[in-house]
Amino acid sequence: MLSTSDHASVVSMNLFVALLCACIVLGHLLEENRWMNESITALLIGICTGVVILLLSGGKSSHLLVFSEDLFFIYLLPPIIFNAGFQVKKKQFFKNFITIMLFGAVGTLISCCIITLGVMQAFKKMDIGSLDIGEYLAIGAIFAATDSVCTLQVLNQDETPLLYSLVFGEGVVNDATSVVLFNAIHSFDLNHIDLSTAFHFSGNLLYLFFTSTMLGVLSGLLSAYIIKKLYIGRHSTDREVALMILMAYLSYMLAELCYMSGILTVFFCGIVMSHYTWHNVTESSRVTTKHTFATLSFVAEIFIFLYVGMDALDIEKWRFVSDSPGTSIAVSSVLLGLVLAGRAAFVFPLSFLSNLAKKSPNEKISFRQQVIIWWAGLMRGAVSMALAYNQFTMSGHTQQRTNAIMITSTITVVLVSTVVFGLMTKPLIRFVLPQPKHTVSMTMEDSSTPKSITIPFLGAAQDSEVDIDGHEIHRPSSIRALLATPTHTVHRYWRKFDDAFMRPVFGGRGFVPVDPGSPTERNGHHHQWH
Repeated sequence: MLSTSDHASVVSMNLFVALLCACIVLGHLLEENRWMNESITALLIGICTGVVILLLSGGKSSHLLVFSEDLFFIYLLPPIIFNAGFQVKKKQFFKNFITIMLFGAVGTLISCCIITLGVMQAFKKMDIGSLDIGEYLAIGAIFAATDSVCTLQVLNQDETPLLYSLVFGEGVVNDATSVVLFNAIHSFDLNHIDLSTAFHFSGNLLYLFFTSTMLGVLSGLLSAYIIKKLYIGRHSTDREVALMILMAYLSYMLAELCYMSGILTVFFCGIVMSHYTWHNVTESSRVTTKHTFATLSFVAEIFIFLYVGMDALDIEKWRFVSDSPGTSIAVSSVLLGLVLAGRAAFVFPLSFLSNLAKKSPNEKISFRQQVIIWWAGLMRGAVSMALAYNQFTMSGHTQQRTNAIMITSTITVVLVSTVVFGLMTKPLIRFVLPQPKHTVSMTMEDSSTPKSITIPFLGAAQDSEVDIDGHEIHRPSSIRALLATPTHTVHRYWRKFDDAFMRPVFGGRGFVPVDPGSPTERNGHHHQWH
């Protein structure tokens, strides 16, 4: 017989799996709905379940599992971020790389500063207890973290490719920056802030970004090299798939072990794996990995929103604020207002700067697109929740009124922003951008991304001179021409380098992997290239 605690966890897991199934079925039924999306459905189901559990337990508890930052950061976030890197349209992403880094890194810092300063001014006038400078800065970092998971479900990569690559790319960099900022705030002595501390802090941030990215790239290249050299698919496609999944996860855990940003590492590992490793595995492994990564990511996303929804009704923390609901509402309203202001303070100025650097009017971010970028990044989600729990609770519990107010306010902001802003994003895009003109030219399938299995893989000769979209790139005749089309030129030189040095070593598109029992295998292994 199971002991009581084991039995309780089995019951809770049963209920969770049943709820996940319910979310998937309901999500499918609501697919055509212009308002709802999967994350909001899961969140609402979580809240309803929490209410039912509250009633059944007589108001003692509303959750089956206490929100755990470890569960979130170690098991649920990696598959979501990795799959996002694996499926992202790389050409679109790198074309806007500087803008994405501006929004993701500089924008997060601006947002964090505005929220911190606003909170310092507002909270001193409210009755919420005393907070020190470190806690104010931590609140800034917590609420500067956008929810890239919800953004993925609200924007469509094919309908609005430019917006998707900007908002989603910014979301990944933003999550990484927020977590790094949060950890840095804890490690610095904030009572003696001077210029050298600021320089040290900035240097630390740049170092972390660079090392995390490089670790992801190297992990991806290592997996490509091993799979290409050993022809693992000869004996077992399962081994290929397992190796890809485990190498990706290993890169994330290594980054966490070395105090780097696991989010950035696993994202770039996904990008490199989709460019090299994915083309080195057998046809059946390609189909399997594409769907395995997408499924893992999908289940993790729904799990997070269910979890957050159920935890929102944690009665222990709401009891602390029940005597002064006005204070709690005021704190949540101030935080929501600062989130709106903090995002507006960097989206519009940084878009203006980004547009100055772009010559072609097609590449510039229009004001309407800026409004969508501002709006789509307003949602706060599980990263904010995890950081708030880390800062204000001890293993999910708190005995202080100030901390309880901060946790309940975070939950309120997450619920309101996800449900209200999330519900209104799709209609807003339809209203502000009725028929995006750039859709036609950019929705051509990026064949270097594992999006569609049916498209024929381009040969190496076709790749090098012809752009992915099918437009031939002309050599720049002068320095002025080079400056006028820098992205195309950089892209062309990268293609040449990729074809000459990277693909012969790491494989990639055009590489023919050994299929078990195929003519390639029977003829020996000397014909590996088209």
